[in-house]
Amino acid sequence: MRWFIDTIGGLYELARLGVITKFRFGGAYWRWRMETAFGQGKPESRAEMLHAVLEYGRWMRRTRRGG
Repeated sequence: MRWFIDTIGGLYELARLGVITKFRFGGAYWRWRMETAFGQGKPESRAEMLHAVLEYGRWMRRTRRGG
């Protein structure tokens, strides 16, 4: 159940971040985020990218909640 709640909260945090960055996924923040997540390469598959994005969202939720 905790995983589900963290996932829903993570999706909210990702949407919030999208609004803050005005959904400019080619902008400086998102380029930096992709480099820190995958190095200079690209994700091997869409599944890898989706997994990384959801993990990042869950991490943001836990960080903002303080737990």
